[in-house]
Amino acid sequence: MGAVYALIALGLTLVYGVLHIINFAHGACLMIALYGVYALWAILGIDPYAALPIMVALMFALGYFLQRYIINRAGHTKDERVLLLTLGLSIVFENLALIWFHSDTRTVETAYSLQTLSIGPVMLSLPKFYAFWGALGVSALMLSIMRWTDLGRAIRAVAKERTGAKLMGIDVEQVYALSFGIGLACLGAAACFLLPAYYVNPTVGNGFIFVSFTIVVLGGMGSFLGALLGGILIGVVESLGGLYLGESLGQVGIFIIFIFFLIFRPQGMFGGKP
Repeated sequence: MGAVYALIALGLTLVYGVLHIINFAHGACLMIALYGVYALWAILGIDPYAALPIMVALMFALGYFLQRYIINRAGHTKDERVLLLTLGLSIVFENLALIWFHSDTRTVETAYSLQTLSIGPVMLSLPKFYAFWGALGVSALMLSIMRWTDLGRAIRAVAKERTGAKLMGIDVEQVYALSFGIGLACLGAAACFLLPAYYVNPTVGNGFIFVSFTIVVLGGMGSFLGALLGGILIGVVESLGGLYLGESLGQVGIFIIFIFFLIFRPQGMFGGKP
């Protein structure tokens, strides 16, 4: 779960690092991706893992459209308007899901959903084992794109200095849309890794968005490495909290760590000086 949290938080921190906005619709977009995986399985019989390239492409297209034609319209006004716009999008998406899918909780049943893997004395859920390595693989791919490709260099240039990047011939508006698209593409991948061992309903994204914001702050706003390590740490803390405090109190440790960092290191693990 920590690796999946990290993948979700990477998309969130990319959007913040480049566009300098906090996307409150991130959780609702994850919900859309989960319903997309469910629909591909229920209607077309496509395995959630086989749906990975389809969902990544669809969520990228959704992110590109949202930023280019909706969020960008408010991008040159006050930040509060962008926050309210993404919050409004979240409410719209959740209510549309309620209309189309009702409030029922849905799951995907595959041949491996209940299988376990034995590693020494440890018994692991096979879907969660796949999710761990799959999420790490996609995260590594994303970090490689950011570091080694022309698109990654353009994204980092815009994040660092928008005006300078524009003077060097970089299409800033295009980079904004591509960055938002990549952020939502991460959600498409995360949904494929989640659903064999998880569920989907119209409000499922709310829990993930709170944890993702915690990870972004914990790792340092805009830090990819911080989001990756912070996600792993939060996943371990949540699991240990659930083990010793019970499932209903499993996330208490997450917010204790969150408060600790806000007080003693508000810039996060890899953030600069506040």
